[in-house]
Amino acid sequence: MNNRKMRGFMSTLLLATALSAGIARAAESAAPAIATTAPVARPWMNTSLSAGARADLLLRAMTVEEKKLLVFGYFGSPFKERNYLPPAGIRMGSAGYIPGIDRLGIPAQWQTDAGLGVATQRDSTEPMRERTSLPAGIATVATWNPALARQGGAMIGKEARLSGFNVMLAGGINLVREPRNGRNFEYGTEDPLLAGIMVGAQISGIQSNNIVSTIKHYALNAQETGRFVLSANIDEADARMSDLLAFEIAIERSNPGSVMCAYNRYNSDYACENDFLLNKVLKGDWGFKGYVMSDWGAVHSTAKSANNGLDQESGYIFDKEMFFGADLLGKALADGSVPMARLDDMNRRILRALFDHGVMDNPVAVEDHKIDYAAHAEITRADAEQGIVLLKNQGGILPLAAGASKIAVIGGYADKGVMSGGGSSTVFGRGGNPVPGLGPKHFPGPVVFHGNPPLAAIQARARGDVTFDAGIDPAAAAKLAADSDLAIVFVNQWTGEAMDFALTLPDNQDALVAAVAKANKRTIVVVQSGGPVFMPWLKDVGAVLAAWYPGTAGGEAIARVLYGDVDASGRLPVTFPASLEQLPRPKLDGEGLPEGTKFEVSYIEGAAVGYKWFDKKGHTPLFPFGYGLSYTDFRYNDLKAEVGSDGILTLSGTLTNTGNRTGMAVPQFYVGPVDGGWEAPKRLAGWQKLELTPGASARFRIPVDMRILAMFDVAKKEWVVKQGRYTVWMGKSATDLVLDTEVTLKGTRFTAVKER
Repeated sequence: MNNRKMRGFMSTLLLATALSAGIARAAESAAPAIATTAPVARPWMNTSLSAGARADLLLRAMTVEEKKLLVFGYFGSPFKERNYLPPAGIRMGSAGYIPGIDRLGIPAQWQTDAGLGVATQRDSTEPMRERTSLPAGIATVATWNPALARQGGAMIGKEARLSGFNVMLAGGINLVREPRNGRNFEYGTEDPLLAGIMVGAQISGIQSNNIVSTIKHYALNAQETGRFVLSANIDEADARMSDLLAFEIAIERSNPGSVMCAYNRYNSDYACENDFLLNKVLKGDWGFKGYVMSDWGAVHSTAKSANNGLDQESGYIFDKEMFFGADLLGKALADGSVPMARLDDMNRRILRALFDHGVMDNPVAVEDHKIDYAAHAEITRADAEQGIVLLKNQGGILPLAAGASKIAVIGGYADKGVMSGGGSSTVFGRGGNPVPGLGPKHFPGPVVFHGNPPLAAIQARARGDVTFDAGIDPAAAAKLAADSDLAIVFVNQWTGEAMDFALTLPDNQDALVAAVAKANKRTIVVVQSGGPVFMPWLKDVGAVLAAWYPGTAGGEAIARVLYGDVDASGRLPVTFPASLEQLPRPKLDGEGLPEGTKFEVSYIEGAAVGYKWFDKKGHTPLFPFGYGLSYTDFRYNDLKAEVGSDGILTLSGTLTNTGNRTGMAVPQFYVGPVDGGWEAPKRLAGWQKLELTPGASARFRIPVDMRILAMFDVAKKEWVVKQGRYTVWMGKSATDLVLDTEVTLKGTRFTAVKER
């Protein structure tokens, strides 16, 4: 930022009398660091050097004041509740901003939420950015297709770059331990292998655009109730084999530039000042070379946070103080509570990430006129299609025939668009929100729909009489259904950040479905939700689709699955419980406590998350992990389990399409020790998504990540594979296991510490 811009910024601050004095002081202290002076030689711009070498060269040229600048970030939008105005240079309505240093050629860091696309914060004084939204993260994981996840990541990363952003706050990977969590729609699954591979693929796609992606929220951020104060308590071995393993796999596969630490405490210490999480595991055992940024409002100290591994305070005005601002950080440096070597390391990590991911060499600019919305709509539609899960299809009611028939489409604002989740990740689609005024007036509201209505897409295919009813009056909807050949009922459950939600559909929608199903047995239910919901009407309806939040082309995607333009190929990435009593915590911890009251969440299930808990306890879920129907039939054959000379277990099988339609299947491998000894009877060991024409067969092979076969030895920091017999299953879901075989594994140990 040059002097003229800086003077303009300071004038703005002086005119804004409501702005806190703390913000003004931070702006003043930053002024010397961002002033333009005489140009300097820039050997760090030599692209033949490694990212680390370039970061070292640049670090040596920085003043102490400049080093302070890169570790402190501002929220990128006005925040009326705290009388905050962001500094000049921000992208209005964005998540965050770190000023650049012109003297050294360091660009500003413009940060955007989130994993679904380029989001706009609600307090923006300018119009919302209208961008392409992917389906919810849980929908993308439900595709079980890493190539599709990477393609979607590349698409939203491209829109971020063309919108002027070079840091994307994406990569939500927290395991679904709590099905009522309001942010499950951003995450995706209860299994660490599935999470690591799918989210890793998305991050890799995002960063292919020469921008940085985060991975978040590290770690055990499993519920929103009490998220700022709760302590997630879990044994180290259990964490290493579940939530931490998901992060580890994704980081290995994608090399994210940044890890975002979470709000919650982890075994008593806040995640963003947690020595075990940040120093010992992430930077120590895993050898992570990028930087750790805080979640917005997750910082509680200067010296403890810095020394325990936090590299960048992000999104100030949400923290109580400017903990990494020039004043407090300067005092910590002066009294020695934060060593200068630590400040150097913080900057080195940030700079290395900017070099490593092309941010330094490929400056961003606002070029949104170059966004190819039509091409991007095809990408998000394909994601939605493959993520939609066919849960029931009695009598082959689906796919629908494109012929003359009288169809009742009921409820869910299906005449207007499709639902999205709430909070910081919300993307506003092109054309704006077609259903304004719903949900909370304040964050995480409002409820946002994308203007791609399923009704119009159904009408385009039906060639018959299609009538819409809003579903407000169950009796009127039932009358329309009785007079129709079939009824399609859309039911919605909106979920969002900062809140947790019951698993029961709101607004009397269960009664609506029951009334329609009683009037017409040919009733199809399309559920838009951020996770599992109860279905008391399940036995009375003909078909059910879990459409999740299907993104900006979601209406078309739903219709294409309903009519069989594409196969129903999604598979559940989470277990749908039949009742709350089946959960490890039937009552949500912290519910009903006064706001700000600290409490403990004891993860008694340990590493037995989701289907593993159900296996261990013998519970029968409403729908199991990995479940999903197709419009064709498949035969599973030739299961083999082979141990190579390197000790790696490889699983293989053959899949044949025995039906009369082209379709997709997701054969899944599970493994468990015959004599027990794991947290649960079996673990997901691999899968393959395959599309086959009628009569076609495919042979597929999956090498197993040996950590999936191991327990974690905390004392020795080793993965331990027990010698003995193991059962290998191949099947359609965690409970529908078609074939099994046995394999004997040699006992082995291998280190959990990465080579530097």
